[in-house]
Amino acid sequence: MKDTNDRIYKMTFSSVYPLYVKKAERKDRTKDEVDEVIKWLTGYTQKQMEKQIEKEVTFQEFFDEAPKMNENRKLITGVICGVRVEEIKEKLMQEIRYLDKLIDEIAKGKDMDKILRK
Repeated sequence: MKDTNDRIYKMTFSSVYPLYVKKAERKDRTKDEVDEVIKWLTGYTQKQMEKQIEKEVTFQEFFDEAPKMNENRKLITGVICGVRVEEIKEKLMQEIRYLDKLIDEIAKGKDMDKILRK
């Protein structure tokens, strides 16, 4: 499991970001909605996020450098990849899975206010 986590942490955020967008667009959602949940989760501005994508930072760096992780992310619950996100012990993996869960919720057509835990 440790090797798998290390592999994920070393993946570039820029390599996964287009997949998030594609997943949302396949379900008639938008890149803007993907960007909105990423910014909500991490505290990045649009410009800061685009710079991280441009610099091809790893997931590890992307989350380590996040300006302010949203406190309400703890309200994100459910199963992703067969694991309950609220039970993931490894901090960085939990942050990554929170993001995966938010993208899933977009793709499932959930209302943005609910996704952003308003």
